[in-house]
Amino acid sequence: MEDFNPTAFMLVAATVGSISLPVAAQSPETDNLARGRTLYQTHCASCHGKNLKGQPDWQIRRPDGRLPAPPHDRTGHTWHHPDAHLFRMTKHGLVPPLAPEGYESDMPAFGDILSDDEIWSVLDFIKSTWPDRFRRRQQDVTKRANEK
Repeated sequence: MEDFNPTAFMLVAATVGSISLPVAAQSPETDNLARGRTLYQTHCASCHGKNLKGQPDWQIRRPDGRLPAPPHDRTGHTWHHPDAHLFRMTKHGLVPPLAPEGYESDMPAFGDILSDDEIWSVLDFIKSTWPDRFRRRQQDVTKRANEK
């Protein structure tokens, strides 16, 4: 039996430890949701909350007449709107025809900040946090809106 060679052992251990094992590739859907989560945290969480909870008393107008940012989780009304409405609101802000003429909101337009694909990623992320029944209801709302 040969003598133990610690240098050779360390070399083999270091080599084996540095071998990369294949990692399952993430699906495009997973990548999209991760991108949407990052974009949401960067551009939306300051008003709508990092956990999508919105601002306190979001249904009560402030003294300036504006409404606080609503939650985007299941407790809000985001899932009541069709996809096209959510997209236009995010891209253009709350302007006609999505809001009455002269309506004032703190919701900025993100069309000059985010690409269309990035906006869809954010919306996909938001929807991914909803329970199945809310996602299905929002899909039905979108389907009915598309049939008009």
